[in-house]
Amino acid sequence: MNLNDVPEDFPRITLPAAVTGVQPKIGVREIGGRYVAGQTAEERYERWDICEDLARQLLLVARKDESAHLGQSREMTLKRVRISVSQKGWCSEDELDWLIGRLAVLLRDGLGNQEG
Repeated sequence: MNLNDVPEDFPRITLPAAVTGVQPKIGVREIGGRYVAGQTAEERYERWDICEDLARQLLLVARKDESAHLGQSREMTLKRVRISVSQKGWCSEDELDWLIGRLAVLLRDGLGNQEG
């Protein structure tokens, strides 16, 4: 695992704090004896790895969709894939934005003809 593999444009997920009470509170988690707000580098890497893998798996789906709907624009193909993935709940909206952008790059670069 190389944490530097995560592209800079991959979203960083923040954990919003919703804590009731009169006194000020801060939303953090204790990990390894330290308090952490938001995502750790390892957690971000894991989410990126999942989304990258999913983008590569979706290449075949997008290619099949393009074949089934000849003359359909690439944008429409990506929109159809996005709708399908969003209904599964596999990733956040920010991650889905990145994933569809990544899929567009992979399709543009012709990587859809390879197994990934």
